[in-house]
Amino acid sequence: MQQKINALTELFNIEPELATKSEAVEAAIGAAFKGMDEIKEYNQYKVLKAMQQSRLSDQHFQWTTGYGYNDIGREKLEEVYARVFSTEDAIVRPTIVNGTHALTLCLSGLLNPGDQLVALTGKPYDTLDELIGIRGEYPGSLKNHGVAYKQVDFLENGSIDFNGIKKAVGTETKMVYIQRSTGYAFRSAVNIKSIAEMIELVKALNPNVICMVDNCYGEFLEIKEPTDVGADIMAGSLIKNPGGGLALSGGYIVGRNDLIEAVSYRMTSPGIGKECGLTFGQTRSMFHGLFIAPSVVSEAMKGAIFCSKLFEEEGYDVKPKFDEERSDIIQAIQLGDEAKVVAFCRGVQAAAPVDAYVKPEPWAMPGYEDPVIMAAGAFVQGSSIELSADAPIRPPYNVYFQGGLTYQHSKLGALMALQYIKNLSKNK
Repeated sequence: MQQKINALTELFNIEPELATKSEAVEAAIGAAFKGMDEIKEYNQYKVLKAMQQSRLSDQHFQWTTGYGYNDIGREKLEEVYARVFSTEDAIVRPTIVNGTHALTLCLSGLLNPGDQLVALTGKPYDTLDELIGIRGEYPGSLKNHGVAYKQVDFLENGSIDFNGIKKAVGTETKMVYIQRSTGYAFRSAVNIKSIAEMIELVKALNPNVICMVDNCYGEFLEIKEPTDVGADIMAGSLIKNPGGGLALSGGYIVGRNDLIEAVSYRMTSPGIGKECGLTFGQTRSMFHGLFIAPSVVSEAMKGAIFCSKLFEEEGYDVKPKFDEERSDIIQAIQLGDEAKVVAFCRGVQAAAPVDAYVKPEPWAMPGYEDPVIMAAGAFVQGSSIELSADAPIRPPYNVYFQGGLTYQHSKLGALMALQYIKNLSKNK
């Protein structure tokens, strides 16, 4: 134990008192770690079996060029994803630039003028505001294309408003949208049980409604995924959970055959769909990343649990608590002060293997309503499965901590964040 404390104090200037406290925090969260290990093991077997059933071979790691016709690696990757997520088909491409892009392909590929979209989990993540038409007057928004939008907000206690859903979903509803992660809200993520209950209710109200789930930050947090409990289509990012820190870029979409076909026509062109699309030699890293993803996600989860307990012990309000159920990798901390938010992110940045010397500053990031500060010294730019932290600069000044390819790195990031906050009072 003393060697770990010495490493923290001597190498990273963590105060001895804080370094010692970290040992007590770890002792208190051991039981929560055991639950994570059980989920990790189940999901590891699930991914391994999907690769075996798909007869994955090293020939699927080879390059193609040009249009990418008959890319057996791309086809095999999409087969494996469909198996892992229990769906009929999948699109998995390095050319999907992020989770927002994957979600946009689904929404714009499946919704037509006169359709109605109902968000069941409050307002979606900020980067979808302009696509839906909640904010701005972008000519390509769903609103300007004649798609009607409604949302059902959470109840005051943070639970799903099932009565609100009954009132909002009707015969005119084409799609319901469920966001699994917290986004920039101060609440727990939506778990699989709640997703299943929402889908069951919606299908009872209108069996023809498309149930879509934004699964960003949620893959491998539980033993089931939204598509195991009735979601018709689901999307996420490869530089979050399922890429395992090895995918260089990309996104995935999984679901029913007919829906994937319609989305593929939006992705390329009607008549071409999934048949084209170069993978630029990235299939090996995408397969490899998926294989280790359950273990990497578990490490990030353990780091989030440590961060939650550490900051709760310091008197901060945290979501979720260290011993609460989790359904995404995000840990929210309410700091109540802009200077503390900046200090937190600078501490996380100082713990990074890449660009540790950089001092993050809030800036007007595209797609966000407020200035945003982001800390991310990652091997893959913008990777949220690697250790990162970000926050919109607005009251009550919540900061969002996520990722960590190893638990030790995530633990260090939390300690550095708290140390930088403590340094604020010293420097006044």
